[in-house]
Amino acid sequence: MAPRKNKEPASWEVDADKPKPEGQTRVRRAYCVKDLVTQPAPGIDTVHDVMLYAAKTHGNKNGFASRNIEKIISEEKEVTKMVGGKETKQKKTWNYFKLSPYEWMTYNEALQRVKEIGAGLRELGVEDKRTDKFFNIYGQTSRNWMLVAQACAFNAVPISTAYDSLGPEGLKHALNETEVNGMFTNADLLGTLVKVIEQCKTVKLIVYDGKSEDGGIEKLKAIREDIKVIHLDEVVELGKGKPVEALQAKPEDVYCCMYTSGSTGTPKGVLLTHRNVVAAIGSVWTLLYEYLTTKDSYLAFLPLAHILEFVVENSFIFAGLPIGYGRVKTLTDASVRECKGDIAEFRPSILVGVPAVWELIRKGILSKVDTAGALKKSIFNFAVRAKQTANQYSLPLVGGLTDKVVFDAVRAQTGGRLKIMFNGGGAVSKSTQAFLCTALVTMIQGYGLTESTAMACILNPSFMQYGAVGGPVPAAEIKLVDAPEAGYFSTNALPQGEILLRGPAIFKGYYKRPDLDKEAFTEDGWFKTGDVGQWNKDGTLAIIDRLKNLVKLSGGEYIAIEYLESIYKSCPLSANGAIIANGEHNNPAMVVVAHPTNLPAFAKKNGLGDGEDLEHLCKDERVVEAALKELNNVGKKAGLKGMELLEAIVLVADEWTPESGFLTAAQKLQRKVISDQYADRIKAVYP
Repeated sequence: MAPRKNKEPASWEVDADKPKPEGQTRVRRAYCVKDLVTQPAPGIDTVHDVMLYAAKTHGNKNGFASRNIEKIISEEKEVTKMVGGKETKQKKTWNYFKLSPYEWMTYNEALQRVKEIGAGLRELGVEDKRTDKFFNIYGQTSRNWMLVAQACAFNAVPISTAYDSLGPEGLKHALNETEVNGMFTNADLLGTLVKVIEQCKTVKLIVYDGKSEDGGIEKLKAIREDIKVIHLDEVVELGKGKPVEALQAKPEDVYCCMYTSGSTGTPKGVLLTHRNVVAAIGSVWTLLYEYLTTKDSYLAFLPLAHILEFVVENSFIFAGLPIGYGRVKTLTDASVRECKGDIAEFRPSILVGVPAVWELIRKGILSKVDTAGALKKSIFNFAVRAKQTANQYSLPLVGGLTDKVVFDAVRAQTGGRLKIMFNGGGAVSKSTQAFLCTALVTMIQGYGLTESTAMACILNPSFMQYGAVGGPVPAAEIKLVDAPEAGYFSTNALPQGEILLRGPAIFKGYYKRPDLDKEAFTEDGWFKTGDVGQWNKDGTLAIIDRLKNLVKLSGGEYIAIEYLESIYKSCPLSANGAIIANGEHNNPAMVVVAHPTNLPAFAKKNGLGDGEDLEHLCKDERVVEAALKELNNVGKKAGLKGMELLEAIVLVADEWTPESGFLTAAQKLQRKVISDQYADRIKAVYP
């Protein structure tokens, strides 16, 4: 990483010798650069240049690994449910996966495959005179996803992305708005494509991988005779027979139209140029190069259609890290049989996740501790407190002792090589971050948006603290502008205001939406994020609010609902949740998704309900009251004010996923769907 000298601040003020501008802070840049970074190394101007550099520099070293599903193993189990107030035993079937070992492709082999796919796609190219033709990638994160994206860069063809969790309507919007001519997908997603292909007239070529077993190919051809459906392996063979040279893109050319998560309406297409992407890679490399060695390894499982994973993987390709691909469903041993889960099998040194992933890991650890017996639980909790105290006061030896006695066993579940974790995509609660830093390894945070190519801030480990997202990245500069309606001013003791960004990593504009461009940018080119930040004394930034998610209570004070959610979701009883608030109440309420393991255990331990049927427990008033008390205890420990504590909760047993409609593809809350779904229950406790 870029070294920190003499405890210097994480950022410095541009024009510090001039008067502070009215209504805003001075512009700040990363501590380690004077001028903004535009590339990770000289000559790296496009995404294809990154792949060429990786092959030239890292050659025959391991580059990309994947594993296949060898078979699905079904297990039938007997569960006890409460039906009509009586215990009833029912049989339920769970499916588990047996996976092959990881199979590797070197960086040289990967570049050759990129060239073959690129040549094959060019051979299959249909007549298209538009200069901004997009090739859509609609699939789960995988080695083939990345190789196809790199093949498009080889052909100087821009890509558009679609989450594999998108339903028919979302997919139709993504294909039609960018008028895609060709696309890549997975065999198990062809069924969704069948539902919309008649309404997506521009699509002429569909490339897929995997094995189609439900007649999806025949159905597509039956609906549209003018479509060519071809397996990726056939594309590779075509390319081998007719090799071609790369087409050179310009740095200012659009490389990707990536859609925002769409939590507040129709997703917006964000246009990212080659210059944006290589500047973002330059930011990661400049700040963290010490952590990115070819001896390290990275397990990829977040959606590549999300900007965080997209930039992380491209950065690690430049750095030459071995990258292994996993699946959310097979990350841990709990979801597989006759093999190890992806984490234990791959043994990564770097993990990148979003708050939902970290909450899941934390609660999984605590759940195992709870079932290990009172003595082991007592030892574990003592070790957590001892190590946190030792770190706070820089006491030697204690951390090493607790690691040896307690935490090494926890780390073994991640393969034993984990060195650092990175959180993005939203704020993780301080308590969860502190817990995982203690029980596993250091977790740093960052801040960015699709519009900033994921880059705005990264917390260099030298500035490690809880609650901050770090200093500006080297490819962006930041200033805060007063938000008087919410009481955030640049003249506050710690300067506060709306975060504005500018620099080579900031996007070109929204696709076909000049109206949104006008709203999003100031006349002098600053992008208005809508997030509220605070400059800390050490030059780091903390995200303290979002202007759109500020709600005024009856007392006239504002609460930040996303901030409160990050705290309350750290409660072991909660698997997820959404804050509900309005101006007629002094306090907020919350719809809480009950944790399927921890809530029954909590109820049983406290003599509440039967401790088995989740739906029954969620409607038991005694359980709801006890859960509300537990959540508010978490809030009080986190230092929440009286008005930020919960007035009431609605406890639900539903699973919130993108497929069920409660979350966006990027795991963000669909607030309107949640409010509508539970309207009657909310009104009953929070009228």
